[in-house]
Amino acid sequence: MHRNAKLALSVLAATSMVVLAGCTAAGGNAEGDSQSLKIVYQKTDSFTALDELFTKIKPEFEAANPGVTVELEPIQANDDDYSTKLALSQKSAETAPDVFYEDTFRLRSDIDAGYLLNIDDQLADWDEWGQFNEGAKAAGMGDDGSVYAVPLGTDTRGIWYSKPVFAAAGIELPWQPETWEDILTAARAIQASQPDVVPFNMYAGKGTGEGTVMQSFYELLYGTGDTLYNEDDQKWVVESQGFKDSLEFLETLYAEKLALDPSEALDPNVWKKVFGELFPQGKLGGTVEGSYTPSFWQTGGSYEWPAYTEDMAVATFPTQNGEEPGGVSMSGGWTLAVGAKTADADLAFDFLALAVSQENALWYAINNSQIAVRTDVASEPTYLAANPFVADVTELVDVTHYRPATSDYSKISAEVQAATEAVITGQMSVDEAAAAYDTAVEGIVGADKVTTK
Repeated sequence: MHRNAKLALSVLAATSMVVLAGCTAAGGNAEGDSQSLKIVYQKTDSFTALDELFTKIKPEFEAANPGVTVELEPIQANDDDYSTKLALSQKSAETAPDVFYEDTFRLRSDIDAGYLLNIDDQLADWDEWGQFNEGAKAAGMGDDGSVYAVPLGTDTRGIWYSKPVFAAAGIELPWQPETWEDILTAARAIQASQPDVVPFNMYAGKGTGEGTVMQSFYELLYGTGDTLYNEDDQKWVVESQGFKDSLEFLETLYAEKLALDPSEALDPNVWKKVFGELFPQGKLGGTVEGSYTPSFWQTGGSYEWPAYTEDMAVATFPTQNGEEPGGVSMSGGWTLAVGAKTADADLAFDFLALAVSQENALWYAINNSQIAVRTDVASEPTYLAANPFVADVTELVDVTHYRPATSDYSKISAEVQAATEAVITGQMSVDEAAAAYDTAVEGIVGADKVTTK
């Protein structure tokens, strides 16, 4: 059945159910002849694109569905706090959302917790699902092979660097490091030529949460050839030399004062200083960050900076010693999901489908600097011309990696963050921090779920 036809039927069915029942199941209200749809999502000072999108489509959806009120409930919080508040809302049908914004790395644990609805039936009737590339479809898939969420976009990570700062240090442009040592060499040259400039930022510690692993530690670890998780035997890797080498690189960066002072690096809001002050003021050489970086500086962004198109450039993060494929990136991304407690799954899905339609997905990709996951959006000239770095960050897909999407991943990630913090603050040596990580991992998953390879 075509979505529009099914939508009309679902509205009639849902309205009838509320009238007959005269109660307030999740998604309904006390008036008995109307229905509400609760949409929960994240909104921050730097991330307003989803709020703008939902605000834009709310009247359109309500006009197409008489009697339905879309209740937008943005949560003002960072990633970790958002996830905590979202999980609390899922405890009761009275507070659970009908549609919500979901990080791909929390997807499987939240599926296990029973928060997400299996939407295989809705997708089977949706004629636009074929526009999504296969890799993107997998991002919303559970261990059982069913789909529980639809991707909004994906991202990659690279080195964003200041051309004026690098030029002043005598570094040839465009810059592309081939090894980790090349990064240290450039950072030391910046330090020597411009003492008031922070040479190279890489996130570390628990303050920056998942950003520490996605925009720092993983670029290092995957460049060593090691991983956190062995997909073949589905066990977590301990006693890894690559793990120690990655910590040692961060230790060197901070010990030589080539990065921010640890007291600043551990601030959860350090990214605001990076994008709002240091780069625009020419006080930072480079940082590892996501493909969404231009959204901070574009017109309407949190830190509008027109000169970014001229002053900034992107390089691929290198492997440790130049090993193939020569670079490393990480991809994540967020999805939209239908809540398992929704009173009308079809109606909730129709709101989701409208949010990721070709028109709205194009708007979101451009305004949130996302890498498009719909093929019809990826080929749009306006998408390709959105900012001068679209081609660069899209090429990073060729060397990208994805996090282990297991239900215990978030606990493992927290232990990685703790290890980096212990090292950059001098609380532990590299060996001590790595050993503490190994012990913690075994405590989380059990001895039978760890491996040394």
